[in-house]
Amino acid sequence: MKRTAVLLAGLSIGTALPLFAQMPTTPPGAPDTSRVAAGSYTVDPAHSQVAFTVNHLGFSMYRGLFGEVTGTMTLDPKAPAAAKVSIDIPISGITTTSAKLNEHLQGADFFDAAKYPSAHFESTKVEVSGKKAKISGNLTIKGVTKPVVLDAHFIGAGTMMGKQTVGFEAKTAVKRSDFGVSYGVPLVPDEVPLDISVAFERPAAK
Repeated sequence: MKRTAVLLAGLSIGTALPLFAQMPTTPPGAPDTSRVAAGSYTVDPAHSQVAFTVNHLGFSMYRGLFGEVTGTMTLDPKAPAAAKVSIDIPISGITTTSAKLNEHLQGADFFDAAKYPSAHFESTKVEVSGKKAKISGNLTIKGVTKPVVLDAHFIGAGTMMGKQTVGFEAKTAVKRSDFGVSYGVPLVPDEVPLDISVAFERPAAK
């Protein structure tokens, strides 16, 4: 039984990794901005997440994820302030450790996914300082648009499986009542911190 469990764990880890002809000894990405190539990128949905954390009735810090993120980015390392980012977050991609809660969050009490199937972020301004940036933009949830600022930082860049890839992480916080998602306030806090991790990719230059 123990041997079977170890084998299954190994297989699950393997499915999370890309298929290499030969496994490299070092990661293909590195925190080196000189590796970033100018051009238009699309989100890698398999490796992008928006995580949220809420205080559950004063008992625990409860976390969830939005997955299946899509979007685009245009970037020129010589003019980083001119970068543009557009992200779509499908509400159907929300997941927690409770199937019933997932269903409730997609319902009318919260995000009303049937009527508003996705959230959207569109950048309006990028201020870069080294490997960090403040990305101002508009966030739309349930048809309501509000300005937000993302505190972002560069994670790494490189080429993998014929694609130039660059990744960032960002943090922000939103008041869910601003977007009509006020169910449970104040028992569950109104302000919700978000941790965003996005990988962008484009075909590598030949």
